[in-house]
Amino acid sequence: MRERQQLQDAVEAVRRLEGELEDSTGLIELAEEEDDAAVLAEAEEGLRALHAEALKRQVGTLLSGEADRNDTYIEVHAGAGGTESQDWAEMLLRMYSRWAGAHGYKVEEIGYSAGDEAGIRSATLQIKGPDAYGWLKTESGVHRLVRISPYDSSARRHTSFASVWVYPVVDDAIDIEVNESEVRVDTFRASGAGGQHVNTTDSAVRLTHQPTGIVVACQNERSQHKNRATAWAMLRSRLYELELQKREEKAMAEAASKTDIGWGHQIRSYVLQPYQLVKDLRTGVESTNPSAVLDGDLDAFMEASLAQRVEAQADEAAEQS
Repeated sequence: MRERQQLQDAVEAVRRLEGELEDSTGLIELAEEEDDAAVLAEAEEGLRALHAEALKRQVGTLLSGEADRNDTYIEVHAGAGGTESQDWAEMLLRMYSRWAGAHGYKVEEIGYSAGDEAGIRSATLQIKGPDAYGWLKTESGVHRLVRISPYDSSARRHTSFASVWVYPVVDDAIDIEVNESEVRVDTFRASGAGGQHVNTTDSAVRLTHQPTGIVVACQNERSQHKNRATAWAMLRSRLYELELQKREEKAMAEAASKTDIGWGHQIRSYVLQPYQLVKDLRTGVESTNPSAVLDGDLDAFMEASLAQRVEAQADEAAEQS
């Protein structure tokens, strides 16, 4: 039923665009006949808005992966560098939360580990909505920040790193088998805000999948039982994402000689000093407005990376045929 609704929405959107295009062109013809500049300007503005929406939906067709329609988890981890990197990790967490809010997605905090003085050591969000994983999957990797440190009394320039990992929420349509004997289960006290009960009982749960070394944790619920269920769901999602990654590595190999698309590698630089520039190192897409990017304006970077992935997959399919 969900797939049927998505297809129905897509068909209706195309029909609506066709209808609005016909109305706008008819209005332009009428305005030209009557030499009505005001109506002509209004119709042209409508066409520009229609063109922008059509381009957005065209990019949406790049979301063709088997899990692209799913909700997603996104983990942010501070790199080496203490308070500087922990503050940068929190900035990234805010950036993705703002992006999700601007696109109508629901954001739920799954895990949160506060930094020593400021920022975060790590945090996990679940972002719920159609195509959430499809859009955000391009954000996995290391993000680099260059700025004048607000924590340095000498006002020196610092470089900070934080890593982002994105993996899909596995729904009932995807069957992932996990051998429980290969998973170590640890319980611990939750950190940060959450009330007296959360902070004084071992309600948080950490799972370690020993064959792969994958570690997931959940501490947002008061109940250890609920945290355990969420952690198992996260582990199945990580194992599924690992399988998707293996499938994609071959398709990415051809493009790797041209661009750095390696999973877990540095993907983007955010320079605030001495100049202002955000540059994606895989696609070359740039923005001279870091403030907007850090407020969630990520669509141009995501679209270019998605197009690059689809092109690499198409090249591989052509070679095989």
